[in-house]
Amino acid sequence: MKNNYYAMLFRMKYINRWALMRNLRPETLSEHTLETAFIAHCLAIIAKNRFSEEINPDRVAVTALFHDTAEVITGDLPTPVKYYNEDIKSAYKNIEATAENKLLELIPEDLRDAFIPYYQPDEKVEKYVKAADKFSALIKCREELSLGNKEFASAAKSAEKAIKALKLPAADVFLKEFVPAFETALDESIN
Repeated sequence: MKNNYYAMLFRMKYINRWALMRNLRPETLSEHTLETAFIAHCLAIIAKNRFSEEINPDRVAVTALFHDTAEVITGDLPTPVKYYNEDIKSAYKNIEATAENKLLELIPEDLRDAFIPYYQPDEKVEKYVKAADKFSALIKCREELSLGNKEFASAAKSAEKAIKALKLPAADVFLKEFVPAFETALDESIN
C-alpha cells in the first residue's frame, strides 16, 4: 500500500523561509528544521546535565524535527504576519492544527500513536523546541548581518529578545557559550 507521509515531509526542501526579507543566502525549511533539532537537543542536554532538569534530549530533538512539518501544506507564513494580531494568530493556529492532523492521517493507523507526541508535545518539550526555533532565527539573522544585509537587524533583536523572555537557563548558556562561535571563520572554529 502506498503511503504519502514521508513524500510530503521531504517537500520541506522546497519551502523557503523569510519570504518578506531579501536573503543573501536562502534558507529552506529542511535546513531550518535540522538546525533547530541540533539546538533543541543541546538545550535539553544543558538543562539535564547542568540544571538537573527532568528532560529527554532525544524526545526534544525528534519533536524539533517535526515542529514545522505542517508547513508542507500551509507554506511558511512570515512571523510579522503570523503574529500581527490575536485574530490572525488564532486563525493560523487552527490552520496549522488542521494541517498537522492531515499529516497524521497519512500515517498508517497502527503507527500513528507513536507520532502524536511529536505533533502534540508536552509544555516542557515545547518550550525547548520554541527556544531552539528562536535560536535558529537568531543565527540566520546574524549570518545575514555578517554578509552585510542590514535588513535582518530588527529580526535579530526580536529573536534575541524572545529567547531572553523565555527565562530558560539552558538558553542563557547556549547564548553565551555557543552562539558567539557562529561569527568565527572555519579555521578559527576547528582550532
